[in-house]
Amino acid sequence: MSFRIGLLLSIVVLTLTAGARVHARSPQAPDAAPARTGAELYRAACAACHGIDGAGAPPAMLGFDTPVPDFTDCSFSSVEPDADWLAVVHDGGPVRGFDRRMPAFGEALTEAEIVRTIDYIHTFCDSTDWPRGELNLPRALVTEKAFPENETVVTTRVGGRSSGVVINEILYERRFGVRNQFEVAVPFAVRESLPGQWNRGLGDVAVAVKRAMFHSLRSGTIVSVAGEVVLPTGKESLGMGSGVTVFEPFVTFGQILPRNLFVHGQAGAELPADRDKAEAEAFWRAVVGITIEQGRFGRAWSPMVEVPRARELRAGIPAEWDLVPQMQVTLNKRQHLMINAGVRVPVTGREERRAQVITYFLWDWFDGSLSDGWE
Repeated sequence: MSFRIGLLLSIVVLTLTAGARVHARSPQAPDAAPARTGAELYRAACAACHGIDGAGAPPAMLGFDTPVPDFTDCSFSSVEPDADWLAVVHDGGPVRGFDRRMPAFGEALTEAEIVRTIDYIHTFCDSTDWPRGELNLPRALVTEKAFPENETVVTTRVGGRSSGVVINEILYERRFGVRNQFEVAVPFAVRESLPGQWNRGLGDVAVAVKRAMFHSLRSGTIVSVAGEVVLPTGKESLGMGSGVTVFEPFVTFGQILPRNLFVHGQAGAELPADRDKAEAEAFWRAVVGITIEQGRFGRAWSPMVEVPRARELRAGIPAEWDLVPQMQVTLNKRQHLMINAGVRVPVTGREERRAQVITYFLWDWFDGSLSDGWE
């Protein structure tokens, strides 16, 4: 009998102990303090300098003359990717080459709290029409990207259909309005007409307008349409130009994938005004790449593989396929200066076409001058 009573008491004790543990973990137990919202975190950590309304406190209140950004300006608060916001808030202004007066909050706030604060800062922009900066994917060598940009790109191409040719192109892109961009491409060619005899001159200048028709940060997608006109400004007799005006409508898209992967796509046509001097051509291009950060907030490396395809619209003409492995890398802390280099290797038509080396230097001038963001 005593054994049974002891066993019963043991069961009661174990049951009460387990119940106490469950009660300690249950919702009825006193909870920890609720997580602070993004608005609360902003008012506590940011408002002293950036203002309650996000427009920035006046210099007299700040005690220094360095201007602080205006978060209500959608052209600033919407187009910069959250990865850069996180870097600056976590490690302070110098991590992206900004002023040292921007302090580091990495020890005062958790990363989740910083993310909630950034999400709240985005609400100061009262328009959802602006494509978000995360959709500004790394630029490929041949394929146009869908994101409207403010940048200058200097591209050099060596080789291709003829080994004795070097083409340098200056591309100026400027955003206007919320979703639009215009661009002007000015090429300068150096071509060997005879062994040892080189000709230099202007190529065919191109002018284009692009508009983002759809963008969604939730799905990671952006789609744009564009129209380009290539003008016959180059000397046809010296091999500097086609001698005919060409119209080029196209559509381009970008897609964010998991694990920092991304894809670009572009499809369109080249339609010459004079079909007796040039053939109409259809093309599509595809890119797959990945971005790898060097360290926590360091240099970004983006290896890509590009597959351009083009085919004249005449019957019986085979399509031309190329393969373009390449690597883009940011140069400075601000990450608004970068280079890309690759080789365009013919997959078909190798008898008539040679490999072409392509490089570019890209300056996202909206984020600063050429001398900004190095220290």
